[in-house]
Amino acid sequence: MRNNRRLRWAAIPIAASLSLVLAGCTQAQLNGFLPGFVEGEAPVTNHTERVSGLWVTSWIVLLVVGVITWGLTIWAVIAYRRRKGQTGLPVQLRYNMPIEVFYTIIPLILVLGFFAFTARDQAAIEQRFAEDDVDVKVEVIAKQWAWDFNYVNEDVYSPGIQGQLADEGPKGSLVQSELPTLVLPVGANVEIELESRDVIHSFWVVDFLYKKDMFPGKTNYMSFVPEREGTYAGKCAELCGEYHSLMLFNVEVVSQGEYDDYIESLRDAGQEGQLSNEYDRNQNLPGTGEPELKEEH
Repeated sequence: MRNNRRLRWAAIPIAASLSLVLAGCTQAQLNGFLPGFVEGEAPVTNHTERVSGLWVTSWIVLLVVGVITWGLTIWAVIAYRRRKGQTGLPVQLRYNMPIEVFYTIIPLILVLGFFAFTARDQAAIEQRFAEDDVDVKVEVIAKQWAWDFNYVNEDVYSPGIQGQLADEGPKGSLVQSELPTLVLPVGANVEIELESRDVIHSFWVVDFLYKKDMFPGKTNYMSFVPEREGTYAGKCAELCGEYHSLMLFNVEVVSQGEYDDYIESLRDAGQEGQLSNEYDRNQNLPGTGEPELKEEH
């Protein structure tokens, strides 16, 4: 009884301290210091909070497991250390059934829990919008070492070149104005079709907390709602050759009016229609064409 009372009195200050610490956390700290979160503003997309929630919860569970494991290890080292004057081997124990059941069942529950929550969140993030619910559809074509953007519904396109080194500024600086830019309207249901013209690439917008690989001959999709205006850095996240580090782009989330003006500017520049895969290098590889039938004489 006395031990239970001591535990209760010890738990009160610990719980109070934990509450104060969590209450004083900033938005960045509550979201595991992941990019894409600004105090008092909406998340970048409708998926970023889900991703950060899975990340932070996983770390909390793992930290608790780590503290318990470290605590038991240190306790065993201290409690069962060799005392002065002791000789011979310590008492040998074959097994302890409750402990063996504990360290078998608990890890199994943790693994199944991580799998279940990951599968749940992944299914939600990967869920595509219904065709009628898509407001903006963009085909993103990766190529060594740049990006082309087809605005499918508006029937305009924006070609891109790889990052260009600036003549002025610190060594390695890039000309930001020449980076390919994907413009999206805030609050719209966006579907991105991901294609590759040559090798495997990966479409990664850092603040979106999500990336997707791009495979030659296969179309992948990303569906999301951009919820905060701003400019967000993107890059290829799959080593794809000599100038992989210069395969950069920006995503600009703007108001609907600014988006409409941008689409009109592409039309005024004569960039109507869609860029195709006719420059796909893989079409020249052996085995990509139909075999020719020769008549026997």
